[in-house]
Amino acid sequence: MFKAKKWSGLILILSLTLVFASCSKNEETSSNGDQLTKNDKLVVATSGTLYPTSYHSDETNELTGFEVEVVREMAKRLELDVEFVEMGVDGMLTSINSGTVDLAANDMDITDEREEKFQFTIPYKHSYGSAIVRADDLSGIKTLEDLKGKKAAGASTTVYMEIARKYGAEEVIYDNVTNDQYLRDVGIGRTDVILNDFYLQSLAIAAFPDLGVIIHPDLFYFPNAQAMIMKKDNKELLEKINPVIQEMLDDGTISELSKQFFSGADVSQKPDIDFE
Repeated sequence: MFKAKKWSGLILILSLTLVFASCSKNEETSSNGDQLTKNDKLVVATSGTLYPTSYHSDETNELTGFEVEVVREMAKRLELDVEFVEMGVDGMLTSINSGTVDLAANDMDITDEREEKFQFTIPYKHSYGSAIVRADDLSGIKTLEDLKGKKAAGASTTVYMEIARKYGAEEVIYDNVTNDQYLRDVGIGRTDVILNDFYLQSLAIAAFPDLGVIIHPDLFYFPNAQAMIMKKDNKELLEKINPVIQEMLDDGTISELSKQFFSGADVSQKPDIDFE
């Protein structure tokens, strides 16, 4: 799935020799057996419903977003075609392991547990956790300990649902629905809280201001970093991608994309917040 664009004649031979170390055309493998390419494209899992990191434009209905555009620019610099496959978060890790996709780019938190089973690129987004609650009573939540018995909305395999479980919340699982559905259900009391990334939640609230929900003013936790995630043994893919992401960080490309999609905020920088 990870393969350079087609070239003709001698250029094709030289390109494949230099870049992919004499791999075969039909199914390329590295010297240690890692599969590099298939179907002449980089296949990337993303949700298409997570504003502003991966969503469909209201004007064009085209897939866009912060991480979608980071992937597109990365693939352009690597001279790769890219195909996005939209799915829920719970299916992304399974799809990586099965080889259905090469990697996932969807605000994937880097955690010790995930690093045991997968590998991440270098991080290009830094954030922290927040809580969306009802505006009138903060859903009866003052601290994370108050999550016990509350209905927490989300996907089952996210870091934030793990936090909700840890504090005794009741899970309400959604399968790749849009932000307005999550927010509306909190507002009407079907659920009580959404734990998720601060930047994502702030923009979701701004996009749907009339649903009776807010970001909890005092509940910030879990400083974290996000990156693309891929199969543990695909070292060759990681070695191709990481230098390009670093280049995009160094030349300001990721910073500019961040400001474009996060209302001027630069998520490529670590937040200056005391989480003690």
